[in-house]
Amino acid sequence: MSQSVRAAIIGATGYGGAEVIRLLQAHPLVKITSVISTSNAGAPLADHFPHLQEIVIDILDQLDVDLIAGKADVVFLATPAGVSAELSPKLLAAGLKVIDISGDLRLKSSSDYEKWYKKKPASEEMLAKSIYALSEVFGDEVQGSDLIANPGCYPTATLLGLIPAVKAGWIDPSTIIIDAKSGVSGAGRGVNLGVHYAEVNENLNVYKVNKHQHIPEIEQALSRVAGKPVVTTFTTHLVPMTRGIMSTMYATVNGEHTAADFIELYRQFYEGRKFVRIRQEGKFPSTKEVYGSNYCDIGFSVDERTGRVTIVSVIDNVVKGAAGQAIQNLNLMYGWEETTGLLFAPVYP
Repeated sequence: MSQSVRAAIIGATGYGGAEVIRLLQAHPLVKITSVISTSNAGAPLADHFPHLQEIVIDILDQLDVDLIAGKADVVFLATPAGVSAELSPKLLAAGLKVIDISGDLRLKSSSDYEKWYKKKPASEEMLAKSIYALSEVFGDEVQGSDLIANPGCYPTATLLGLIPAVKAGWIDPSTIIIDAKSGVSGAGRGVNLGVHYAEVNENLNVYKVNKHQHIPEIEQALSRVAGKPVVTTFTTHLVPMTRGIMSTMYATVNGEHTAADFIELYRQFYEGRKFVRIRQEGKFPSTKEVYGSNYCDIGFSVDERTGRVTIVSVIDNVVKGAAGQAIQNLNLMYGWEETTGLLFAPVYP
């Protein structure tokens, strides 16, 4: 392309929006033309994120669809649940492409959305039109689309770790148990007792037991690849670190498959997809090894004694679990190489 795509970010003062801004600074084909905050319009972005001082010299815009349409070609929605359902139709009608990082368009069942998110769902037309864009699995559907539902952070780590085995029929989907842990940034930038330093530090909390809103998203995708309904046990924990998700998954193995077999299956499944890295036998990833990056690292162990496989998948929840995958989907949307602007090494240590 000889001309940059113009991007606007709605929800620019949250962690997800700030990360989209940070990553787009390195993208050679995108120019940020508007950063938007409904509650802080008129203030410099650097007032809320001093680390962006003299990097993004922008005043926060009001949320005005016509104003955005005059400035941008594509909009990233890093907004709370319930906002995109109302706003996306207006943005599309104004001729904009939309990448929704919230959960409003992920579930194809409006009744499931109402049950799990406790919000009014998007219209059936919008739900049918949106592409659930887990990049490495459903990315072929993204090119040419104008409405993307970016997967959630927990589902990204979990589904990348499970889908190849489920699709191949190597595990029994009815036996899947998911033990997932996240850093505090996954809770967003809002202030509440649950993320207070004194409550989180030197502590480990389980939360939303059997009630997490990502449960139906995970089951929807697994059911799609399995060709039958899949129900899982999914439990989330908050750990005292800023970034990172580790999903540890257990399932009964169908047939005789070793850890080496799983490694080969996954390497073939993700061949050419540079952001999924499969560990050698006996090696397991940690969250620090993907920190600040768009990588998902996966390791395996098969227990011959129990007949179960353990799959460990890690991501940075703010990058691969949100902003990085959104930009990966932007690349797929426009037919660019999907790694454009995202090929940077994790921050270590």
